[in-house]
Amino acid sequence: MITVTDKAKEKALELIRAENRPDDSFIRVGVQGGGCSGLSYLLEFDHVMKADDKVFEDKGIRIVCDKKSFLYLVGTQLDFSDGLNGKGFEFNNPNATRTCGCGESFAV
Repeated sequence: MITVTDKAKEKALELIRAENRPDDSFIRVGVQGGGCSGLSYLLEFDHVMKADDKVFEDKGIRIVCDKKSFLYLVGTQLDFSDGLNGKGFEFNNPNATRTCGCGESFAV
């Protein structure tokens, strides 16, 4: 399962409304090769499901990811930070054994 914090939920709903996205929009998360630690996170808003998607719902927010990415993201919590060290969505991934200094990539 992939979950969201209250802050991530609030920011996601705010962005969906501000960008006039369809009512059935969801957060799509994924993993791709790259970054200084080997893997990097993907996050976007979407409203089109794909055949191999896994769907989760937490706090009224739908989170979708492909099966391959889910192997790396199982148990991950999506958070939002607006602190001095950076602003944006953050992945709190219990499977990551090493992360880079900027938090954009990881290894398992």
